[in-house]
Amino acid sequence: MPQDHRPAKSVRVLLAEDQGMMRGALALLLGLEPDIEVVAQVARGDAIVDAALTSRPDVALLDIELPGRSGLDAAADLQDEVPDCRVLILTTFGRPGYLRRAMEAGAAGFLVKDGPVEELAGAIRKVLTGETVIDPALAAAALSAGPSPLTARERDALNASVDGATVSDIAGTLHLSESTVRNYLSSAIGKTGTRNRMEAVRAARQQGWL
Repeated sequence: MPQDHRPAKSVRVLLAEDQGMMRGALALLLGLEPDIEVVAQVARGDAIVDAALTSRPDVALLDIELPGRSGLDAAADLQDEVPDCRVLILTTFGRPGYLRRAMEAGAAGFLVKDGPVEELAGAIRKVLTGETVIDPALAAAALSAGPSPLTARERDALNASVDGATVSDIAGTLHLSESTVRNYLSSAIGKTGTRNRMEAVRAARQQGWL
């Protein structure tokens, strides 16, 4: 039987990715690194904190768009619940707004999925030592794009607009009056330079503001 040549103290990694094939491939590739051990895998954002509390990872590797809860929201939760765990965002969507939100949530790194696994393994090691690792091209784009112009309530109203929800539906979801919801949506449409709320949702998502 071959000997395990891992060091006595491996980097413990939690992996959150909703696509099963991608999650399995990442776990397999990272597991080949001699100093990295994938100790937990989840497919939903609302399972991240519980998995982290159980497995106590050193680094949480999180996708952004996950069922149940976004990786960005989970990153903020981890800062409160498992403060010793460093967060590294790994996503297909390299959007400037996502990067800003990830940093605001306390993430230590942000990479897109098209990089080599060696780069990802190196980033895991770096964030564990206290470094911040950000895709250089995305960092430049985020600086030029500036912060999101949307308020938290405007984002809530746009998020609640998906799937053809009416103003009445949104008002009920957010516990607001219909006139207040219309004001938030109107403001969001103006700030995104679009013609209606569906276009505003698409534009905000493209920027990573939602």
